[in-house]
Amino acid sequence: AGFDVSRLMVGAMGTLGLLLDISLKVLPRPERELTLQFDADQREAVQRLNAWAGKPYPISASCHEGRSLIVRVSGAAAGVEAVARQLGGTPVDEAAKLWQSIREHQADFFAGPEPLWRLSVKSTAPALPLPGRQLIEWNGALRWAKTDADGALVRDVARKAGGHATLFRSTTRDVAVFHPLPQPLVALHRRLKKTFDPAGILNRGRLYPELDSPDTGA
Repeated sequence: AGFDVSRLMVGAMGTLGLLLDISLKVLPRPERELTLQFDADQREAVQRLNAWAGKPYPISASCHEGRSLIVRVSGAAAGVEAVARQLGGTPVDEAAKLWQSIREHQADFFAGPEPLWRLSVKSTAPALPLPGRQLIEWNGALRWAKTDADGALVRDVARKAGGHATLFRSTTRDVAVFHPLPQPLVALHRRLKKTFDPAGILNRGRLYPELDSPDTGA
């Protein structure tokens, strides 16, 4: 949220300008938090998460990997307890450490040398047909995939699921980090880059190398 210019800075990775003065909106910590665990495969997890998203449940985080679906409910104590009774599941001990391990990529899933992909897709997208392990966050809208599959295949799967794929971690540089842009978007990005960074000195090549090239399109 915010003004259009400041919104452009989000995700630009310093290619459009420098952030010298930042204002943060803070919210009070919830009175009560409870993390619940359920047994569910990926298909069941996506279905449950989307069904719960359509209800007034104060779910503040979710994660699925293997056959484990966990959700965090946050809010007033009475409301959290009421929702917990409706959802069922098993309370998770030391939940704060669990969520921190997921947020900081310290969980077992994120260990190992395999390429790690970050796929932003529609929350309702079914299980992604990729080899390897997957972890789901954001009610199904964020999928992490540890896979040796070809980059073109991963990106095609993401596209068919209504999103895009970013190569978050890899031991080689054979595959581009970011999802390829269609030519109209490349031209738009170039114009933005030229407007905000006419000298072309801000983080050259950080996003797409072609953005540092002259715009030859219309």
